[in-house]
Amino acid sequence: MSGNLCSLEALSSSFQVHSKPSNISSSPPEHKASQPHATHFNFQKFKTLAQKAKVLSNKTVLFHFEEALLKSSASLFPYFLLVAFEAGGLLRAMILFLLSPLVFLVGGELGLNIMVFLCFCGIRKDRMRVGTAVLPKFFLEDVGSEGLDVVMRCGKKVGVSELPRVMVEGLLKDYVGVDVVVARELKVVAGYFVGLMEEKKTNCFDPNVIFGEEIKTDSQTIGIIAEKQNWKTLAKQKYPKPLIFHDGRLAFFPTPAATLAMFMYFPLGIFICIIRFLTGIFLPHSISSPILAFTGTITTISKPKSPISLTNDAQKQRGRLYVCNHRTLLDPLYVQLAIDKSLSAVTYSLSKVNEKIAPMKTIGLTRDRERDAKTMEKLLQQGDLVVCPEGTTCREPYLLRFSPLFAELTDDIVPVAIDVKVNMFYGTCASGFKSLDPVFHFMNPHPVYTLQLLDKLPEQETCNLGGKSRFEVANHVQNEIGKALGFESTGLTRKDKYMVLAGNDGSLKSSR
Repeated sequence: MSGNLCSLEALSSSFQVHSKPSNISSSPPEHKASQPHATHFNFQKFKTLAQKAKVLSNKTVLFHFEEALLKSSASLFPYFLLVAFEAGGLLRAMILFLLSPLVFLVGGELGLNIMVFLCFCGIRKDRMRVGTAVLPKFFLEDVGSEGLDVVMRCGKKVGVSELPRVMVEGLLKDYVGVDVVVARELKVVAGYFVGLMEEKKTNCFDPNVIFGEEIKTDSQTIGIIAEKQNWKTLAKQKYPKPLIFHDGRLAFFPTPAATLAMFMYFPLGIFICIIRFLTGIFLPHSISSPILAFTGTITTISKPKSPISLTNDAQKQRGRLYVCNHRTLLDPLYVQLAIDKSLSAVTYSLSKVNEKIAPMKTIGLTRDRERDAKTMEKLLQQGDLVVCPEGTTCREPYLLRFSPLFAELTDDIVPVAIDVKVNMFYGTCASGFKSLDPVFHFMNPHPVYTLQLLDKLPEQETCNLGGKSRFEVANHVQNEIGKALGFESTGLTRKDKYMVLAGNDGSLKSSR
């Protein structure tokens, strides 16, 4: 971006701020690192952010997203690979990877245009949610804390990017809180991207054009100049906004080397997945467990020191209810493995494929409270039952709101805390093919499942014997599981997740 107001070049080991009166022309003067004392700019250098805070709070910052925030701005290939894989599929991602040497060779604007064409050509605009559902996670993991600190201290923020607007607007507006995003739109024909970007506008950096109104003459627009050599990765606790929901299959940052490793591993991953599936479905737990461990799966199970006591319901031959948080569709299977006893399971939005291949009795819930209560009551009469009251999966260390339906059915409740770690593919999705969720999970080289069977709910914390409301019981179970895992409890629901990630309410007819 050399040659305009938002040029961000490495000039020093600390942040510097240069200011200019707002009545600049639409074609700002040249400003390069070799000319730090350009006529129209007054440089101010601060040793600490505390010194900057007062000055920056009433400024309008015009920053280049890739240069001012991202640590790995030298190569944008990983972000385009994410778009190609998540929006276009495996074949499109492979084509982009095979042509990556050409992209790196030509570089510059031509290289960018090649990647844009390969990733977006033929993608439906109304289904393009990678910019809001997938990329923010990887952008945030690549953000330097020093750059974000300065940007967040400013008043109005204008984010400038070489990337298409559809890739960066989600992060810049939802997490960084910019007022305006200056980036090029993608051309659309008949509802489909054609893989071409609009031409750059010559007056795109004029504050009057950016904000759509005349800027007062006493206001100032500043540009940030930064060096990234010693930048630190932004800790999750310092994210401007908690990252609770994100989508996509890739669980790693797809650098060229990591992408090559994925494509080389993929055939082996499919073979390992088949072995794990057949082993888990047709062999008893005592035999399947060591075989699964040999293939690389890691399962850790912890149980209470004292045996779980029986209740009046159990003595009357009613089943026990195991209540767990939801990480993947395989949660009920691992609970069954942990207690070494046959279970039934109820879940929401269960695909027909997964229902048919499930090695345990699995019933889909309808979201009709009375009908679902009858279904769960019938299953409890037949034996033990496992339920995930969150209603959907969550990848990050947060718990969604627990539906209180389970609390009215029985007082014999055992909370189960579950955590899952993967290193290549996520076994969950909101907008993809849900029937492939177990496939992607089992394709991971070393998937890790951790289960903690907690103490049975005390009688004083139940509905029938303890006189608690169903909401109090549900919240108590959620808090107990959260404390065991170190997760934060939220009041967010399944609908909140799907509106963010998929643009629908999460019903089965809206999912594939």
